[in-house]
Amino acid sequence: MSVMVARKKVVRKWEKLPGRNTFCCDGRIMMARQKGIFYLTLFLILGTCALFFAFECRYLAVQLSPAIPVFAAVLFLFAMATLLRTSFSDPGVIPRALPDEAAFIEMEIEATNGTVPQGQRPPPRIKNFQINNQIVKLKYCYTCKIFRPPRASHCSICDNCVERFDHHCPWVGNCVGKRNYRYFYLFILSLSLLTIYIFTFNIVYVALMTGGLGLFPGCSQSLTVLTVLEVLICFFTLWSVVGLTGFHTFLVALNQTTNEDIKGSWTGKNRVQNPYSHGNIVKNCCEVLCGPLPPSVLDRRGILQQEESTAQEGPCPRGPGTQEPPATQGP
Repeated sequence: MSVMVARKKVVRKWEKLPGRNTFCCDGRIMMARQKGIFYLTLFLILGTCALFFAFECRYLAVQLSPAIPVFAAVLFLFAMATLLRTSFSDPGVIPRALPDEAAFIEMEIEATNGTVPQGQRPPPRIKNFQINNQIVKLKYCYTCKIFRPPRASHCSICDNCVERFDHHCPWVGNCVGKRNYRYFYLFILSLSLLTIYIFTFNIVYVALMTGGLGLFPGCSQSLTVLTVLEVLICFFTLWSVVGLTGFHTFLVALNQTTNEDIKGSWTGKNRVQNPYSHGNIVKNCCEVLCGPLPPSVLDRRGILQQEESTAQEGPCPRGPGTQEPPATQGP
């Protein structure tokens, strides 16, 4: 006879989250779907540092100081830690409205705007919000069905609204927002220092090996090929990374985001002052880099239980002397 057994299949919330993100380690790691350039970033950092530690560091530690590889290792580990923290974390994704919430918001909008005659364009869905005695407009997101908080924006690549959205960075494979911006800034800052450090000591290594007179015929192939490769990678990386670090240092000092700078939110024709700036560089830096980090509101590893009934074939176990129960007829 067949026996019906009810099983509960545990489903995590990250498996049902909308948007274009990928999750690993049971929802603990959250990234964008396009991760090819992120792997290129890892390859360039790991490859350059591996060549530097394998060839130049051993010679420089003996000839100059053993502190050279130690300091390089500290910079490398710090840069990798901040990179992974930026890439694998929730940047501040705002959950989408539930169907009941979306319907309630639609009713509120219709009650506020009234009925729009056919053929006319409906008014923009905007709410006014006051911050530091200044009116800030909250825009409605037609995808997430919510009024976005101040400084939030919808990322077209990840298809999510992100709080204090700065930009989507393909080099880290994730959006940069309120919850990971400080780690992104520390990553590009430490990567700039690491690039300058390796580039400088590569030049020193070449000068020591050649005596400043050009390459000797007896120089090893590692010097002529691998060192030149490191110098080229560091040289071309130097301009972009150091320039990006300087740009974000400027934004941090003003308490401004890349998205706001591109749109000219506070530097346009109206000359509207930035309501989020404290008017002090130190206070702005402390708020952006040292302020409290809000927890993720996604609850990615929350449990959704779904019951599944499966039929199993097999005899029903009965004890000795147990009789077959009489068949009863239902109503």
